[in-house]
Formats: sequence, structure tokens, C-alpha cells
Amino acid sequence: MNARQVAQQSRIKHGKNSGELTHMETTLLRGEQKKIRRSERRANADGDVTMKERRLIDRKQDRANRHIHRAKNNDRKPV
Repeated sequence: MNARQVAQQSRIKHGKNSGELTHMETTLLRGEQKKIRRSERRANADGDVTMKERRLIDRKQDRANRHIHRAKNNDRKPV
């Protein structure tokens, strides 16, 4: 989970620095990453991440990945 999280955060940072992401897009994407981290902590709170919890987190990361891609490729210019 952590490697994927780091990769997504890196993509967000690169998008912000390159101007592909607006300030609002960056804020929303970082908020989504924060929610995923919270889900990971809750799933691991009892020391065991079940397959159901793993699938849920994977789906959230897949969704976040799509959101990052769409935001970086929407041709919107920063204000």
C-alpha cells in the first residue's frame, strides 16, 4: 500500500510543480490521499488487514489514480 501511495503523492506534486494541476485540483487530490491513509490506518488498527479491507483500499487507490490522471490531462490552466 505504501509504495502506491508514495507514487500517487509524487504524481500530484509533479503535476502541481509543472502547472498541470490547479491549486484546487491539488487540494482535492491531496485530501483524497489523506482519506486513503486514514482507511489504511483503520484497517491495520487491529494488526490484521483482511482481504475485504485490502480490496476496499485498492479500489480507493484505483479511483484516486483515475482522478489524478483526469486532473492532469484536462487542459485546464491555473488561475
